[in-house]
Amino acid sequence: MPRDLLQTLTPKQLLQLTGEVIDELISRGIARTGNNPLADYTEWLVATRFGWTLAEPSVQGYDATDPATNTRYEIKGRRMSPRNPSRQLSAIRAIDGQHFNFLIAIIYDGQFEVQRAMKIPREVVQRVGRHSQHTNSVILHARESLLQESGVEDITRQFHKQA
Repeated sequence: MPRDLLQTLTPKQLLQLTGEVIDELISRGIARTGNNPLADYTEWLVATRFGWTLAEPSVQGYDATDPATNTRYEIKGRRMSPRNPSRQLSAIRAIDGQHFNFLIAIIYDGQFEVQRAMKIPREVVQRVGRHSQHTNSVILHARESLLQESGVEDITRQFHKQA
């Protein structure tokens, strides 16, 4: 949709359009909830790319399982923009419960192109992440320096043919 057309819409109309987009993503099986569509899209993209099975949305602590190895993955996505270049991922909860083996972090540019994808062992997330007492979670920034940590893999190339 052309930006000049979007500028003619009221805030309520923009929100209604957003709702319609989310509903369409759900009907296509890409989004699974009415929440953050980037989170749902990222989970779908990663699971589809690797042939993993998505966990039910109500499952705590992981988002997908590799059926070949039974390895569990927490999946997080972050869209950077000129206004907000932060690489802070959403809260990682119940990390001490050892629900997941690896975190997959996907960083998108403003046009939702994958700029960086990393496979991060849970132990690295625990060590490098910062505990937030406010949200009772671990906060992790998916910075380039994470690639220097032992066990972290750059898996960006596997997302060049993006959906």
